[in-house]
Amino acid sequence: MYISVQLDDLSDGSINNLLEAHLREMYRHSPSGSVHALNPDELNDPMITFWGARIDGVLAGCGALKEITPDLGEIKSMKTHSLFLRKGVARALIERILEEAKQRKYKQIKLETGRAEAFAPAIALYRRYGFEDCDPFSHYKNDPFSLFLGKKL
Repeated sequence: MYISVQLDDLSDGSINNLLEAHLREMYRHSPSGSVHALNPDELNDPMITFWGARIDGVLAGCGALKEITPDLGEIKSMKTHSLFLRKGVARALIERILEEAKQRKYKQIKLETGRAEAFAPAIALYRRYGFEDCDPFSHYKNDPFSLFLGKKL
């Protein structure tokens, strides 16, 4: 199965639909003040680059990279469609995002994710790629529902 990871201009609405599903899921596992996933209104930030992962032309997942500083990027909006779980979609996305972060010459890349059991597969994926616990960064604050991970590049 071939997974195509391409820049996505968000024009067809499919990523919006996937992110809305992602937000609903986040609110099931974290209180509202601890949900940091992007909502569709935040997608047009010029500091955010989006990729869509497609299998046979169907959106299977998405991921984004946000520039925090010229040395620091943040992974945002990693989501795999439920029909494509455990098929390598998240792996393909994270590899593309890490490649872009290195091309941009970021020194570090960080992310925020939840701590609940529902986040265990995502946390395991990030740890396989060398992410380690770190302190809150950017606008984040300590939160018992958030886990902060970082990786030097």
